[in-house]
Amino acid sequence: MSTTHTARNGPLTGVRVVELAGIGPGPFAAMLLADLGADVVRVDRPGGAGIGIDPARDLTNRNKRSVLVDLKAEDGPATVLDLVERADILVEGYRPGVAERLGVGPEACLARNPRLVYGRMTGWGQDGPLAPTAGHDIGYIAITGALGMIGPDPDGPPTIPANLVGDYAGGSLYLVIGVLAALQHARTHGEGQVVDAAIVDGTAHLTTMIHAMLATGGWQDRRGVNLLDGGCPFYGVYETSDGGHMAVGALEERFYEEFARLLGLADAGSLRHDLARWPELRKAVADRFRSRTREEWTAVFGASDACVAPVLSLREAPGHPHLAARATFIERDGIAQPAPAPRFSATPGTLRTGPALPGADTAEVARDWAVPALNTQEPEA
Repeated sequence: MSTTHTARNGPLTGVRVVELAGIGPGPFAAMLLADLGADVVRVDRPGGAGIGIDPARDLTNRNKRSVLVDLKAEDGPATVLDLVERADILVEGYRPGVAERLGVGPEACLARNPRLVYGRMTGWGQDGPLAPTAGHDIGYIAITGALGMIGPDPDGPPTIPANLVGDYAGGSLYLVIGVLAALQHARTHGEGQVVDAAIVDGTAHLTTMIHAMLATGGWQDRRGVNLLDGGCPFYGVYETSDGGHMAVGALEERFYEEFARLLGLADAGSLRHDLARWPELRKAVADRFRSRTREEWTAVFGASDACVAPVLSLREAPGHPHLAARATFIERDGIAQPAPAPRFSATPGTLRTGPALPGADTAEVARDWAVPALNTQEPEA
């Protein structure tokens, strides 16, 4: 299935989104909506966001269009409200109260467009004692228990999962779910609403299954001793002879038997079922993996049901045969990047344009959205 169509044909074709420029999970959520076909207009501030990223390489702004509006200028808020009047969704990631002070908060926007879905992306949420304070992914996932459960060493510090668990899984994806659910409600009932997507809420929600296991005694409230956190010797990562690593997830009995056979483990069955001998099993697995290179073990396990895979770097991942066959990664303007996901049989998401440069689409959006006030904004550098 092609992922490089130029026509706007994703499942969100016809949906108009206003994104008030920010950094992190808000732009990623808006990118996902754009990948699925929405017409996302990013309202950039004169002078840029100040994060030091070349706009031409900021992939979270792909498939969007950009206009420049100074929300602190006298006519700035009115111009944004003109866009809001024609929009289905607005996405903003300011601290609580900032959008209101700028004149583009929920009350002003919903007064202008009662069917609008107003999506708010924050770490702590719109209320609570930490709501007005600064924060980052690591702090949000820390207080939810998610960070504390990640890592193979019960006596060592947790493993930091980049900013994927909080910003993007607990944040962006929950914002997208929320605004699309609210859009369905708005189209059915003619009633817009505010979606408060807090990273702490979404991240906590992600741990639901673990809380169920904890309640039934199937999970210990410490890391490195459980089935899915590296405590299990047949669910973990092992070093190969060349310094590479292999990921093992042979949880089910039949997959474990295939894993043990291909790895060449002796006494594998009794080791699996005797928790007291798990340290012995872990050492045996580690010794076997250190006997060959990552490439050699990849060939051994490649076509099996052993649930073993090589640990690839970001630059290596696009070349994996399975990902290459599915075009999971694509290249545009010399930049390799993940293709739109998920996939749709009738209305595929597409990579239509590269990153939107700040203000580059002002005249086009002014015409397409019938907002002539955009053309009066001063495009400062």
